[in-house]
Amino acid sequence: MTEFAFAFLDCEFGGLDPELHDITEVAVVLTDYRLAELKSAEWKIRPRPERVTPEAARISGYTEEGWRESLHVRDALSEFAALMPEDRTVVPAGQNVRMDVMFLERAYRNCGLPYPFDYHVIDLATLFYTWSLLAGERVPALSLRQAAVNAGLLEGNVPHRAMGDARLTLETFRHYVGRLALLPLDEAPVSEG
Repeated sequence: MTEFAFAFLDCEFGGLDPELHDITEVAVVLTDYRLAELKSAEWKIRPRPERVTPEAARISGYTEEGWRESLHVRDALSEFAALMPEDRTVVPAGQNVRMDVMFLERAYRNCGLPYPFDYHVIDLATLFYTWSLLAGERVPALSLRQAAVNAGLLEGNVPHRAMGDARLTLETFRHYVGRLALLPLDEAPVSEG
């Protein structure tokens, strides 16, 4: 039987298009299949300044000066891959994790490095939506902030830093997995309309 590990990850980018923008930060919290933390790490990645929009820099806190000592993308991705357990299938997990995966797949390919993850993904937005259906609650957004606020884990805005978001995603994910375990399927409310 396959032994799974989950890489709760978050990337910050210079924009939203992997063809036009670079990764500026990567963080990961590795867990076993029961969501117990195994290890964590984060990397600041030196982007090409012209591939970071002013809006993305403002949101993530990126500055050329602050990233001057950061790693080249190839070095960061090599360290990232080396952190993955070799005896398990590692599944990327996160909030809207397909976006992170798109950037990471492109970066690994462009660096000529093997991609270290399974092709499946585990997404908090899907879990949060599933919980809302079973709990009979409408949610105004499928964002990390909304999921964490509904879980009582956050007040105010989510700071856009990779490790903070990766950890908040894992804690929020644990919260909703626990709530789903408490809802018997035959008694879950059915929303009308």
